[in-house]
Amino acid sequence: MAWDTERTKRLLLEAATTEFGERGLAGARVDRIAAAAGVNKERIYKYFGAKDQLFTEVVNHEINELGDAVHLEGHGAAAVADYAQRFFDHICAHPALARLLFWEGLELGTPVAEAARRDSMTGKIADIRRAAPQLSEAAARELLLTILSLCYSWHGLTTLDRLITGEAEPDTERRGERRAAIGRMVAAAVEAG
Repeated sequence: MAWDTERTKRLLLEAATTEFGERGLAGARVDRIAAAAGVNKERIYKYFGAKDQLFTEVVNHEINELGDAVHLEGHGAAAVADYAQRFFDHICAHPALARLLFWEGLELGTPVAEAARRDSMTGKIADIRRAAPQLSEAAARELLLTILSLCYSWHGLTTLDRLITGEAEPDTERRGERRAAIGRMVAAAVEAG
């Protein structure tokens, strides 16, 4: 029976996404990744190289799958706020990406796929400026950074939310409160120009 290389790679990427998301690059172990995928760990080295190369592949894969899934539609403060809220929903549905990006920032010297991601960010800034033409380039950049920070931080700063709200595990109501707050903050930022 032939070896299903693509299936094995997919299983390894899924297991590595979980492992790196939970433990980062330094804390992740190839033994745990291989065991979770149900394959021999030598397959990691054969298909991806060293552990840091696997981490890079995982981050790149998650960004390609999820990073540009939400688009800004419409014009004005309400449209930009809606984009931020839908992006928040998207990250809540795929929290591994947020955690991987936090680990990337903590453990790597440069972003994975920096040029392509910068191009993507430039496109998002242009979308914000089309929706809110009163914003300068600098204001649109800061607004995008604010949106991404507000959305990603929900999954990377969970203890901070717990300290402020007193809730050990945020429920659907708390998530809705956070979503609404993001929308209000983003709309106010657009209106303030």
